[in-house]
Amino acid sequence: MKKDEYSTGTREQVQVSNIKIFSGTSNIPLAESICKKLKTKLGDLDIKRFSDGEIFVEVNESVRGRDCFVVQSTSNPVNENLLELFVIVDALKRAAAKKVYAVIPYFGYSRQDRKVSDRSPITAKLICDLLVKSGIEEVILMDIHSGQIQGFFDVPVDHLYAAPIARQYFTKKYKKDLIIASPDAGGMERARRFAKKFGDLDLVVTDKRRPKSNVSEITNVIGNVKNKHVLLIDDMIDTGGTAAKSAAAIVKSGAKSVSMFCSHGVLSGKALDIINKSHIDELVITDTINNQSKLKKVKKIRVLSVSNLIAKAIRRIIDKKSISDSVSYTHLTLPTKRIV
Repeated sequence: MKKDEYSTGTREQVQVSNIKIFSGTSNIPLAESICKKLKTKLGDLDIKRFSDGEIFVEVNESVRGRDCFVVQSTSNPVNENLLELFVIVDALKRAAAKKVYAVIPYFGYSRQDRKVSDRSPITAKLICDLLVKSGIEEVILMDIHSGQIQGFFDVPVDHLYAAPIARQYFTKKYKKDLIIASPDAGGMERARRFAKKFGDLDLVVTDKRRPKSNVSEITNVIGNVKNKHVLLIDDMIDTGGTAAKSAAAIVKSGAKSVSMFCSHGVLSGKALDIINKSHIDELVITDTINNQSKLKKVKKIRVLSVSNLIAKAIRRIIDKKSISDSVSYTHLTLPTKRIV
């Protein structure tokens, strides 16, 4: 596994003395990296588990009158990390924090955004309601699975995209013959957005059927991929089955190579074995989920950091500036650091 950090190239100098950044236990390395970019220290917070599994949180410094940002991906174990976030927010509010922001790089339950049967829940909406009820007053999300989830919150939501770092990485790697592919029809809007930002590249899609949960079947490729470098785009990769089958279909159709970019590397079950044995030449993910330890021996996977994107968003929030301009594709610079 290789890891790269791409800078957003900001020259903004803002005061961060009046904010505090705290982290749950789900992704401390990312939170520390964000703090490093902001030239501040991670807030002092004790998070403990009692013998019966209950969560206890204690804030060890004054937050009175401060804007507080809590970094917590609600990844596996999703329920533990969610409850931990609720308790941290409650602790900060009771400690007289002025405003609490939730920075959720990976939002669990995002795929449960609609009713799939007459008597099924919309769990994503329930989670949003609980987050607001806990005391969160603004939310920062990264490449949410379904855009409609932003409307599930009754507080402002800032939606960030990892596309800028993906664009720079792949346009540097492939100077020509690059096209964008979506693994299914549902991801066409996302793939089309990528294709446009990459300079109106050609777009193809693989036809997918999903007979049951976490199982997919790829039938054919819609579009011409012969002698092309194909970049599969998706918001997340979970079991890896769809990605592997899409790559196989694309290679069978005559592609030179197949790479894949996903913002969130869920990689559950036997995903790593599936990716290793697949036709995917390289899988590029970001560090929204802290699973770096199990990826060390997987040479096909490269991890790009989103810490600069999130840090810049926080800077602009506290400086009361627009965030939509902060991830402009013209603001990128070359890699500043590589971690192998």
